[in-house]
Amino acid sequence: MPPLPTSHPAVQSLRALLCGFAQIFLQQSPGCGVLVALAILIGAPELLPGALLGGMTSTWVAQRRGYPDADIAIGLYGYNGILLGLLLSLKLPWTPLLPVLIIISAALSSLLLAPWMHRMRQQGWLPAFTFPFVLLGWLLLALLAQLELPAAPPASAPDAPVLSLLQLILAVLRGLGQVIFLDSPLAGLCLLLGLRLADGRMALWALLGSSGGFALALFSGWPGEGALAGLYGYNATLAAIALAQVYRCSLVPAAGILLALLLQPGFNALGLPALTMPFILACWLIRAGAQSWRQAVRNSVAP
Repeated sequence: MPPLPTSHPAVQSLRALLCGFAQIFLQQSPGCGVLVALAILIGAPELLPGALLGGMTSTWVAQRRGYPDADIAIGLYGYNGILLGLLLSLKLPWTPLLPVLIIISAALSSLLLAPWMHRMRQQGWLPAFTFPFVLLGWLLLALLAQLELPAAPPASAPDAPVLSLLQLILAVLRGLGQVIFLDSPLAGLCLLLGLRLADGRMALWALLGSSGGFALALFSGWPGEGALAGLYGYNATLAAIALAQVYRCSLVPAAGILLALLLQPGFNALGLPALTMPFILACWLIRAGAQSWRQAVRNSVAP
């Protein structure tokens, strides 16, 4: 929802930043954005400054470049920068290099997203989703590996796998949190409340996506520790939300959940961090398939 015309520029900027947090989950509710930021504060407060810096930088660059105000207002130029700030803060300690890397990568994310969105609207390209974050994330992780910089302290691992009802619930909540690199069930609950505030239907699909990832991981014999940590739930969660927003038929987001889960192990085989690329590929394949089907139907009925 765009800001009111009478809003002060500072209020508009704050609203755009909060919408950027919400857009990580494909929402444009400032209230949802508040709860996403709160989830980071709960689950990993040391990551919040980097997320804020990334979001402010990518939004500011979009404003300075004169990109559409409506897109900026609903956070479309904030979420990739926020994710890059989270990723870099997760991988590096706070040194003078960290804010420099966040600022540069967040700025580049807006510069990459703008022409993609233009072609999406003018030429029918598929949505970018979090592709700028994934592309720049891969480059940054490769750079950090080459430089052999000191890593940030590792996050605490979840408890050893115990297949109790409580652990199942916690694993589903962790799957929501892993979208933003959090393994705290309380943070996941906060995210679920944010989604419920923005759109109750999307909150339900998020739960189904995370649950589906956990269930398939267990049935497929994938590492139980990863399943209980939510590592197989976050791509399925995003795919479910993205496809449920476009298709009313429940079979389509269900197919997206399955496809995102099947694609995720392939990145490990390639030696690439999956990040959110399985979600992107799943949505691209389904939407491209749907477009091809519609075109084939139109061609078949054309005189």
